[in-house]
Amino acid sequence: MSIGGSTAAAELATLPAWAERALPISRAERIARLDRARAATEAAGAQALLVNAGASLRYFTGIPWGPSERMVALLLPVSGEPMLVCPAFERGTLEADLAIDADLLLWEEDESPVARVADAIGAGGTLAVDPLLPFAWGEKLRGAGLTLVDGAPAIDGCRLIKSPAELALLGQTKAMTLEVHRRAARILTPGIAASEVVRFIDAAHRAIGAAGSTFCIVQFGRATAFPHGLPGEQYLAEGDLVLIDTGCLVEGYHSDITRTYAFGAVGDEERAIWSLEKEAQAAAFAAVRPGATCESVDHAARRVLEAAGLGPDYRLPGLPHRTGHGIGLSIHEPAYLVRGDRTILAPGMCFSNEPMIVLPDRFGVRLEDHFHVTETGAAWFTEPQWSIDDPFGG
Repeated sequence: MSIGGSTAAAELATLPAWAERALPISRAERIARLDRARAATEAAGAQALLVNAGASLRYFTGIPWGPSERMVALLLPVSGEPMLVCPAFERGTLEADLAIDADLLLWEEDESPVARVADAIGAGGTLAVDPLLPFAWGEKLRGAGLTLVDGAPAIDGCRLIKSPAELALLGQTKAMTLEVHRRAARILTPGIAASEVVRFIDAAHRAIGAAGSTFCIVQFGRATAFPHGLPGEQYLAEGDLVLIDTGCLVEGYHSDITRTYAFGAVGDEERAIWSLEKEAQAAAFAAVRPGATCESVDHAARRVLEAAGLGPDYRLPGLPHRTGHGIGLSIHEPAYLVRGDRTILAPGMCFSNEPMIVLPDRFGVRLEDHFHVTETGAAWFTEPQWSIDDPFGG
């Protein structure tokens, strides 16, 4: 059996670092990204694109820098060298991570980075801005005489389609997390605390070669009815459902995998709902094809649930949230498998597939795997769960 029978110490002692590591994103690929972004920026009628700190800055420059009150950003003109808007005292740190050639627009603590950006573009210029740029920065840029347009077509338009190198990195991180899931299931025993499982999963992600878990949700029994858990400690009992949702990073790319399975004997209703969840996940996967819309995938999962008397829409018992989300350098990123998102599916897009079923205050089942769109349909990054009793196939 794949559930129970081992210990955290035994599993960590036999968990080797990941051997088949995907290659990092090359400098040539980043240059190609910049060229695509320039073309989209020009098509939007702007002279330059401003990319805020965060996942998109990493996508274009390699710099893993989170947003803060200080502006750190890429200013990408339609023609000319990229420019890194950078606090002068952070220059060395940022240059150490910079994976492209770029000029520096340095600003001191008593100076305005907005003035640097406005001077670089020129009076009355049009700037395409990152959709995640803080509102306050946008207002200051307008106040400096710039016209702002939406930079999402240039930024999200590039990030939406993953390259072969990105698919390889995503494949590695998901395979690593699935192995950690396997190991976590083996340490389960009556009375174990959810926090102990969380600590093990973090240690296992470190042992396998990640920097720990990016997040970890461990739920037992009634807590599984709450999509992101309940506060306080939980202890595992015979006959509980176990729901574990966790992930890690490889070169900034995310995994996010959920497994739900039985610890001991569970009732017929739990088994029926688990089987229905698996059917809905499979229906969503089967609906994927180039040219279809994102919302059509969500519709496919909901049709299965509604035919079984659940829902409709987001009503409970049923599916309270979207069927899936895009994934890459952000754990949740455009596009989304939800009603109203009419983004056309195309090869290279990557999504979670997780049409969770919730029976309020009783239990819930979420099976979450990820797929990428191919020329003919979809391909799983990880094999879906085997069964409620044997989640990893032996």
